[in-house]
Formats: sequence, structure tokens, C-alpha cells
Amino acid sequence: CVLYAPCRAGAQSVHPVTGRRIAPVMSVDGADWLDREERQREEQPDKAIAALALRPGMWVADVGAGTGFYSVRLARAVSPGGIVIANDIQPGMLERLRANAAAQRITNIETVLGTESDPRLAIGKFDLVVLIDVYHEFSRPQRMLDAIRESLKTDGRLVLLEFRKEDPSVPIRPEHKMSVAEVKAEVSPEGYQFEKVVDTLPWQHIIF
Repeated sequence: CVLYAPCRAGAQSVHPVTGRRIAPVMSVDGADWLDREERQREEQPDKAIAALALRPGMWVADVGAGTGFYSVRLARAVSPGGIVIANDIQPGMLERLRANAAAQRITNIETVLGTESDPRLAIGKFDLVVLIDVYHEFSRPQRMLDAIRESLKTDGRLVLLEFRKEDPSVPIRPEHKMSVAEVKAEVSPEGYQFEKVVDTLPWQHIIF
């Protein structure tokens, strides 16, 4: 059973552009699901990392990083000289992330506690910001996208991984899936230019 955090005051329940139902945020009590053994097979994270074309020395932000399943992989890919800023809105998630990184001897991850409207990232510093299975949970998506845009370098990129809503065989609840059309409709108006979709993963879109 995956547990979710209660909705907070002022949080949006639907997206004002698409009418998409915004999913509840997973709570720390459900975090074991993020580290489940099956995740390697179901999501094939090594393929996702390869698609990002990471290089040593890059600055990457993993927003909504949870327990760091992807953060540690990103950190290895940007070493030496690169850094991953792992953001979450729940202190308990970041505690688990730090423990996971320490257990794997990953030293180039820094954690940042954000809010539902601000990831608290440094302005103009990031080559890449990734939102992995998390954008659909943003209760203030427009404000988050505005803040993320400000954190990117002039040639920086935003990449979303989202479970494919277009595919009914993907065994994920509908509110935790997104279509490419929804992502374009919601993200482009916030100052982003759609580049491409990579569909090499079993269940997820990689949207640049």
C-alpha cells in the first residue's frame, strides 16, 4: 500500500490549463515503494540516465528526489567535478536519501528542503533539472516551473519522466500518469520550448 501525504491549505486539486487531476504527494511512510527491488526492471533507470547525455562537471537538480533512487545514479554520471542537488519537500525523504548516498559512498549530492511552490535552487546554476515521476504531484505547478526556469543556465534543460497515460497497460493509477499532450500544454506556457520525447523505457516518457 502506497501512502500519501494529506493535501495542504492552498494546494490546487486540478491544473488550471488542462483540468488534469493533481495527484497526492507520496508520504515518507510509503517511501519503501521508491526503493523496491522491482523498480530496476520496471523503469530501467540506466536507460533513462543514458538518454540524459550527462557529462562530468555538470550541475544537475533532482527535484522531488524522494529517497534518491535516481540522485545517486545522476551523481555517478556527473563525476568527477559535477554535483547533484537533491530536493524534496519532506525532511524524512531527505534523511533517507542522505543515508542511501552514504551507504553507496556517493559524496557529490547536496540536499535542499523546498516548498510546494519553490524548490529553493540557486539562480542560473543548473545545466539540467529532472522531474522524475513527480511533476504530476506538484500542487502549485506553474509557480514551481517558474522557479525551476530561473535556476537553469541559458542553455539549461528541463526533463520530465512521467508514466505514459496513453498506454492503459502501464499498471499505475491514472492520476499518476501524464500524456505528452498534457505536458506540452502545461509546461510550454511557463517559458519552456518543447524539444523531444524519448520512449525507450518500458513504462515512462522522457520529455525534454
